[in-house]
Amino acid sequence: MIKIKSLMMIIGILIVFSVIDAQGDLTAEQIVDRSFKATKLDGSEATSTMTIMDKKGRERVRKIALVTKLFDNGATEKRLIRFLSPADVKGTGLLTFDYEKEDDDMWLFMPALRKTRRIVSSEKSKNFMGSEFSYADMTPPTLEDFAYKILGEEEVGGVLCWKIEMVPKDDDIADGNGFSKRIGFIAKKDFVIRKAIYYDLDGELHKELAVKEVREVDSKNHKYRPMHMIMVNIQNERKSILIVNEIQFNPNIKDEYFTTRYLERY
Repeated sequence: MIKIKSLMMIIGILIVFSVIDAQGDLTAEQIVDRSFKATKLDGSEATSTMTIMDKKGRERVRKIALVTKLFDNGATEKRLIRFLSPADVKGTGLLTFDYEKEDDDMWLFMPALRKTRRIVSSEKSKNFMGSEFSYADMTPPTLEDFAYKILGEEEVGGVLCWKIEMVPKDDDIADGNGFSKRIGFIAKKDFVIRKAIYYDLDGELHKELAVKEVREVDSKNHKYRPMHMIMVNIQNERKSILIVNEIQFNPNIKDEYFTTRYLERY
């Protein structure tokens, strides 16, 4: 029995070291790619609270519902965000098709106008519903649009992370995403981002994202979701806090949720 336990311990140690060695061979682009995929669930339902604070600390609180589902063998993630309160934004919805190899599609429904309009590439760097999160922040960017570099390693909140620089390959990509450079801190243990620093199109420090909590939602496939995020705008001293109140893994989400017809159902 002792020999068996010792053998199992040795095997476990070898597995751990083989994983570490494999991670050590990853390029910056591969790490970022795995980071994008680490939070993609086959399907999910969630409710969240977004708190928007101005430089004087005055708050606006919004309740949000979110459903997501993977299509095309995981190459496309579709998301529907719906505002539940307060009254002035209730019913507002954002439908997103996040493609792996091409620009995302986004549609915004405003109940007051009773119409849906498409978000074009030039608008994706704008603030989403008055928050410090942009439309571009709502989905992972297209991997091939950026150049990557590993700058080193650093602990964030007690978690060891790769520190990775991400630079748009041309001005149009920079304009569409709203930054000239992003420094991401990606956890080595689960590939989930824990922090990001954004520089504006003039190269000046613009925003900082802090991820305060991460939860494993799909334990079988080891998929995660950030549960508490804070985006701080260094330039205007505003910040937005997004907290996931409830989340459920559900691969059986109805396909009809991810249509402009459903988006307008209010």
